Amino acid sequence: MIKFVGSFETVASLPHTQFKEYAFIGRSNVGKSSLINAVAGHVIARTSKTPGRTQSLNLFNFDDRLMIVDLPGYGYATTSKVNMEAWLLRLEEYLITRRQLTRLFILVDSRIGVKPSDLELMEFCDCNGISYQVIFTKKDKKVREKEKVQIDSKKHPAMVEEILETSAEKKIGIERLREIIGIK
Repeated sequence: MIKFVGSFETVASLPHTQFKEYAFIGRSNVGKSSLINAVAGHVIARTSKTPGRTQSLNLFNFDDRLMIVDLPGYGYATTSKVNMEAWLLRLEEYLITRRQLTRLFILVDSRIGVKPSDLELMEFCDCNGISYQVIFTKKDKKVREKEKVQIDSKKHPAMVEEILETSAEKKIGIERLREIIGIK
């Protein structure tokens, strides 16, 4: 049973639970909500064609065993610079202080590749010992860029070596992701 726990504007307002948390983050329009819905097996996260729609920390309880956290995207969004800076500070606070965080999934659009903002987040996690795993989304779509930055896990000490390739639409890689999280 999946329950929506709530949308939280601050890290301090998050519920204190003993459940492991698996958080999803990526640049705006990376397909984060669609991937979360594919992992859940039905619609739990709101999807939108408008970048930056997720603006709070959204928690979903899976069978009173674990939590999925839908974090706000970074990169392009239709919001003010002040709001973007506030989101980044809240993200840093969440990543550094949330003891339940078991793994951060950093989503990268496979059509576009790794961008400087993705690398900055990875470096932040490396410096702070935050375990993360890279997931390429939209693997069923046509690639637009010819040259993409390759990710070398040896250069990223906090990164899980296995890089996942997924498609929420075609269900590519979803079972492996569910296995990692521990969803049956």
